[in-house]
Amino acid sequence: MKIVMVSEHASPLAALGGPDAGGQNVYVARLADRLAGRGHEVTVYTRRDSEALPDRVPLPSGAVVEHVRAGPARALAKDDLFEHMPCFGARLAEAWEQEPPEVVHAHFWMSGLAALLATTHLTVPVVQTYHALGTVKRRHQGAADTSPAGRPDVERRIGMSCARILATCSDEVRELRAMGIPGHRCSVVPCGVDTGHFTPHGPLAPAPERRERHRLLAIGRLVARKGFDLALRALADIPGTELLVAGGPPGAALQTDPEAVRLRELAGRLGVADRLVLLGCVPHEEMPSLIRSADVVLCTPVYEPFGIVPLEAMACGVPVIATDVGGHRDTVAHGETGLLVEPGSPEHLAQAVRGLLGAPQRLASFGRAGRARVLNRFTWDHVARGAEEVYDRVAAPASLPSGGAR
Repeated sequence: MKIVMVSEHASPLAALGGPDAGGQNVYVARLADRLAGRGHEVTVYTRRDSEALPDRVPLPSGAVVEHVRAGPARALAKDDLFEHMPCFGARLAEAWEQEPPEVVHAHFWMSGLAALLATTHLTVPVVQTYHALGTVKRRHQGAADTSPAGRPDVERRIGMSCARILATCSDEVRELRAMGIPGHRCSVVPCGVDTGHFTPHGPLAPAPERRERHRLLAIGRLVARKGFDLALRALADIPGTELLVAGGPPGAALQTDPEAVRLRELAGRLGVADRLVLLGCVPHEEMPSLIRSADVVLCTPVYEPFGIVPLEAMACGVPVIATDVGGHRDTVAHGETGLLVEPGSPEHLAQAVRGLLGAPQRLASFGRAGRARVLNRFTWDHVARGAEEVYDRVAAPASLPSGGAR
């Protein structure tokens, strides 16, 4: 099958860790690779954000990344890309006019807008994955939300116009229903994890030397919504334990990063500065050993559309304590692979951590169950097969109009 992916801001080639580079980049890269490995012709279209980028970049899997000129060829915050989507869509339409794909899979709402614009005069179905919804972001960020004002309405129109919505978790389907999009238009296919890279066995080095009896680890971009402050507040009530935070800029830039500064100041006020270690950006190849060095991985965001970190921890055989939000409800089996706690409550988080650290047999049992759950449900092969089923469902005869419900 000739499959096209549109990912306007999240390139599969991007270095992870920046404010707009994270789980979506991983999802697009891994899914493209797996689909290409299964014999499909896969092209990923993303916006050119540097003049130094080549037009085409072949990936080792056989997939190809195409850089599209839409707006200035420099890095822009993703919320500033909306005005360039008509141009992006027009470029896509030109690229597909002679040889249209069999299916288009759009990632993020702006990619969905561009994909639907590009297929207006083509009989090509568009599959939409939002990765995050504007209604959820606005609910949690309020006035701090920098999304374009019309985002929720555009997302609703995309959901009613595309051929199928590929949601990453059941909580997303509930949100879509609340937006007025019928659940029968959705298929749930989760994100995945590389179970060959993230494993329970391997060297612990080069993880930092442990300074306390117990180690907690939090991973993610250094942005407020990831909730690292919740983990810090809980740490004050968890004696003999250190907290490592992996994410953010590398090296000296970590000293001036606004969120890093905020966390260090908070740690000082709480009296836990000597038990907080900000690692900054950790190379992908070193992440499994870092995870394996921890007793528990904490995932404490205020909201999380899906969240790959719990899967990475579970794949490494490490228990997870996560806030009871979004995709965590699908990935973490409460009382089996980890624990779900009330978001925003450091008291409940501290109680859960203390209880688990005090039960070594339960820690080990959660670790084994987590690895088994990932192997049974969340490998990238599982994800690729799920996406294929959705593509097959919408790949209808050419007489059907683009974007029509199927």
